[in-house]
Amino acid sequence: MQPRIAVVVVAYNSAGVLEGCLRSLPPAAEGVTLSEVVVADNASTDDSVRIAREAPGPVRVVEVGHNAGYAGGFEAGLATLALDGLDAVMVLNPDCRLLPGSLATLAAALDRPHVGIAAPRLLNPDGTLQPTLRRTPTVGRAFAEAVFGERAGRIGTLGEKVTDERAHELPGPAAWVTGAALLMSTRCLDQVGPWDESFLLYSEETEFALRAADHGFSLWYEPAAIVEHIGGESGTNPTLAALVVVNKVKLFRRRRGPVASAVYFGAFVLGQGVRALAGRQTCKAAVVALLRPSRRLRELAS
Repeated sequence: MQPRIAVVVVAYNSAGVLEGCLRSLPPAAEGVTLSEVVVADNASTDDSVRIAREAPGPVRVVEVGHNAGYAGGFEAGLATLALDGLDAVMVLNPDCRLLPGSLATLAAALDRPHVGIAAPRLLNPDGTLQPTLRRTPTVGRAFAEAVFGERAGRIGTLGEKVTDERAHELPGPAAWVTGAALLMSTRCLDQVGPWDESFLLYSEETEFALRAADHGFSLWYEPAAIVEHIGGESGTNPTLAALVVVNKVKLFRRRRGPVASAVYFGAFVLGQGVRALAGRQTCKAAVVALLRPSRRLRELAS
């Protein structure tokens, strides 16, 4: 039997990209049974809902009613699926385009012992690599990235972000990857539990991958499955950039003791502070959010 897969696309004002995403799914599903596509709409004010409703194939819309974030949107869509009739569920950004056959390639990765999550190679629209592999967060890596920035990823295993293109050519296990496109077995989803909606955006995929590992499920990176990802605003929008940093610290505190967490926090204040003094507005917003909890983003705009 072909693997039975459902896809949950989490949309928010995604009219410019959603149609392309949905049109890519039927050819991506060659070799699997695409049981259902759910567009979980986080209260979009554009034509996202209309585009989803007019899309061909097994597409259904779930209107969340407010901007619940990536995890919240995924969980709203997931709640409408009959998981006992599925082998796996994919969570997908609307700015992704899956290449033909990619779902079957990812589903085959889930057949490996203990693998509960399968992740594709991500490419930018111009065909260049979008680094997605990440290492386990540690105090040492936080300080390395505070000092060297993304260059830390080019020095052995010093950085959390893996920037080596050669590493992205090889299939294998990873601590976590960026969450734009992830296929999860229904067994993994059932045993690990829901995605944590308290993160709003960013680090929710990290938290789920690390928690899955706690339950004995590994994440497998499969570069033969290719997804084109346009990408978001986290590198240019000060509010979102601050949320990235705050959520990294929040996740580390949940998994480590107070001493390590305090040092980890200090590494981020140092790294973001130095860059804020150099004039980077995204880093200034991150420092303010770290040092003034009252200024942290607690609700996403609807």
